[in-house]
Amino acid sequence: MRVEPDAALGGNEPEEWFASAKKIYPMATHGTFRRIKWALLFITLGIYYFLPFIRWDRGPNAPDQAVLVDLEGRRAYFFFIEIWPQEVYYLTGLLIVAALALFLMNAIAGRIWCGYLCPQTVWTDLFMWVERQIEGDRRDRIALDKAPMTFSKFAKRVAKHTSWLMIAWWTGGAWVLYFSDAPTLVYELATFQAPWSAYLWIAILTATTYLLAGFMREQVCIYMCPWPRIQAALTDEKALNVTYRWDRGEPRGPLKRNKELAEQGLPAGDCIDCGQCFHVCPTGVDIRGGLQLDCIQCGLCIDACDNVMTKVGKPTGLIGYDTDENIQRRLDGKDPIYEIVRPRTVIYAVVIALTGAIMLYALLTRDFAGISALHDRNPIFVAQNDGSIRNGFTVRLMNKRTHERSFLLNVEGMPAGSRIEAVGIEHYFEGRPYVVVGPDQTREIRVLVSSPAGAKLDPSTPITFRLTDTVMGEVVTTKDFFKAP
Repeated sequence: MRVEPDAALGGNEPEEWFASAKKIYPMATHGTFRRIKWALLFITLGIYYFLPFIRWDRGPNAPDQAVLVDLEGRRAYFFFIEIWPQEVYYLTGLLIVAALALFLMNAIAGRIWCGYLCPQTVWTDLFMWVERQIEGDRRDRIALDKAPMTFSKFAKRVAKHTSWLMIAWWTGGAWVLYFSDAPTLVYELATFQAPWSAYLWIAILTATTYLLAGFMREQVCIYMCPWPRIQAALTDEKALNVTYRWDRGEPRGPLKRNKELAEQGLPAGDCIDCGQCFHVCPTGVDIRGGLQLDCIQCGLCIDACDNVMTKVGKPTGLIGYDTDENIQRRLDGKDPIYEIVRPRTVIYAVVIALTGAIMLYALLTRDFAGISALHDRNPIFVAQNDGSIRNGFTVRLMNKRTHERSFLLNVEGMPAGSRIEAVGIEHYFEGRPYVVVGPDQTREIRVLVSSPAGAKLDPSTPITFRLTDTVMGEVVTTKDFFKAP
């Protein structure tokens, strides 16, 4: 959008309010950080694409997929862990741990999540590798974009976009496999028998992956993602960030000229101004300009600069994970210091460990049965002809196991001689109803509790319903009140 300046302001040139995004052509590089990124890419994508096919035996009447979100059965499974709908607090705990882990990573080394593990980064890396294999490296791609359309260019474009679409399609296909039995759903998809919702979600995720990783790329990191803004507010002077060590690199200049300056005893930096650090950056950042919002801290500029320094016979490390504080220390003739363990990182680690411990304790001590009781509202009690008092309750029993279970129901807190009766239940053991609940089901029964004639009762007596598994001995309870005149 171009706007003519106000003549009163003395402007002679039109002002540019918005600049169009410039296409970035990242160059291939090799080195330590590139190898780390490749390793993490293979690990994370391997887990994502193939995890749904791993089996895990949970016994009869339970799915054998290791990781599954069973919407129909209202369960989520992660290997030996089974999460029920009412346990949404585990999701809250996981979100807290994930947020704190991001904070901890940021406190240690800036945006290492963005540079190595973020899905946008991982898939963009894969898409750029495919593009590089088909169209060539940076110079070849620039030349190809400027060249007129020919059969060769058209064929390369078709091959590239077809490959991208296949990756995006399998990305969407893998996602829906987490919500149904993977082998079965693959067969149903191939034979067009799958639910329409599966095809819809595959189409949505195919389109988003294709657009975000193929076209938008760094625009997602720079403009759409909120984390760079949050990270900028959370970082401190002790956090390691990809840093151009200007104390060593400046004044920069061509290698030959800087050698001549050094021979004359004049200031000359190690940076030969080759631009390789800029050319390999996936977001188009010149790291020599200092820490910037666009930088995802992937370390590729470190590899590119180290390769150049090695070729020109200078020490590596002109660009590296460092702090501005260390640059100033070196200028002052002091040794650099690296404080990974400091109050901020310790607090984050402790809170993560504490939250994880609480979740683990809750997971290990949770019940696989449940009971709830609802007192009759009208009438709240009934005086019998024999002088006894009767209260009615609606009791709901829950079996969270995948096999049938039998329970004994008892009421505690009542005077001696009290009776408990479950309407419709024929079997009793020592005066206690013997109730069978099917696998992964709830059963609602009407329970009548009667006090003996002449018993001295308060108007509201606390009582406890106790449900005991007859085989495993698991006990769950719920509390209510016995009402009397």
